[in-house]
Amino acid sequence: MHMADALLSPAVAVTMCAVSGAAVAYSAAKMKRDELSENKLPLTAVAGAFVFAAQMINFTIPATGSSGHIGGGMLLAALVGGDAALVAITAVLLIQAFFFADGGLLALGCNIFNMGVIPCLVVYPLLFKPLMRGGSVQKKLLPAAVISSVIALLAGAFSVVLETTVSGIAELPFSTFVMLMLPIHLAIGIVEGLVTGAVLSFVWKTRPESLDCADVMGGGSSMKTLIAAFTVLALFCGGILSSFASAYPDGLEWSVFKATGKEELEASGEIFDKSAALQERSSLMPDYEFKDGGGTAAAGVIGSAATFAVTAAACALLYRRRKNAN
Repeated sequence: MHMADALLSPAVAVTMCAVSGAAVAYSAAKMKRDELSENKLPLTAVAGAFVFAAQMINFTIPATGSSGHIGGGMLLAALVGGDAALVAITAVLLIQAFFFADGGLLALGCNIFNMGVIPCLVVYPLLFKPLMRGGSVQKKLLPAAVISSVIALLAGAFSVVLETTVSGIAELPFSTFVMLMLPIHLAIGIVEGLVTGAVLSFVWKTRPESLDCADVMGGGSSMKTLIAAFTVLALFCGGILSSFASAYPDGLEWSVFKATGKEELEASGEIFDKSAALQERSSLMPDYEFKDGGGTAAAGVIGSAATFAVTAAACALLYRRRKNAN
């Protein structure tokens, strides 16, 4: 659901950059103040790397000619809390946009909002955590993950429609676009929910106290075991499974094509030209390939490592500032 610059007007793009920037700043300040723990640093970084790798695995939606991939916001929030999750998702989207030309640079604010702010700061605290209250955590994880992932993805898809409508993109009329976006992202959301529930169930069995959504203390394997497991998953997804990803367009691309008959819309104007030129210079592997073709597996490993490094650096900086403040 990575938006391209052509789906937005400059005014909407700049406004959403400001909104998302404020949300990320709020989450960073909250982490520094009262949520960040030393044990959470490596888990946030390695889980962010896993989400980067997992997003590369597009799965086919049967009978549609479309595909989808997990967003990862709900998974990260349930693991490390909404604020740390938003910082990690922001790192993922920044690396995707600058290094791999996945999503427009002007559209970064919208992408962070749709894929990060909505699941991490809205759906997680207002829906997922209430669904987890009372009763058996293990029994509640899967249904809570599916329901919350579906709602988060539908809300993000609807937000995309609103952003294009407010931007005045005439090729994407509201009624047509929304009727395409919501059903296809409902299907994608169900798959994401099942994946999220499976990963959270694994973490619950391995080290239950690592889950932000579970109020338990002690027990389970060491944190090193969990970190190692996520590292292996990230390398496996990015380095191996990514090469077998579906070639069909994702839900957003599919919806745009169905509505307009075009694989992508064209953007014109100086700000769009400058954004495209900057992205061309910064992209090491556009579309996750070397410029002469191939290299998807390498992109998965490189991107996962970069996500780990950026997320770890951000979390370490916040943790150090918190210690110095105390």
